Amino acid sequence: MDEVYLRIFQDSKYRLVAACDTGLIGETFREGKLKLEVRADFYKGSMTTVAHALREIGAADIANLVGSCIVEAAVNKRLVDPSAIVRIAGVPHVQIVRI
Repeated sequence: MDEVYLRIFQDSKYRLVAACDTGLIGETFREGKLKLEVRADFYKGSMTTVAHALREIGAADIANLVGSCIVEAAVNKRLVDPSAIVRIAGVPHVQIVRI
């Protein structure tokens, strides 16, 4: 998979990037007390290449990533420490916050 959904939220101070694998929009994953909703109103922006998404993630103050394709790519680019990944029903999810 070379494409992911990317949505950018920008205000006067912060840039938040949401990215997810294309097949996950609208899905809800549960494991124990954990619940992950991959809501279209948050994650479904434009479809773009993984390379473009990684550039946007690298420039973000906050990022939310869902799915094996985008999370693995972020790990490979050293944007994410593998120990920060949470798996909910087998689906990788990670949040990045730059302080």
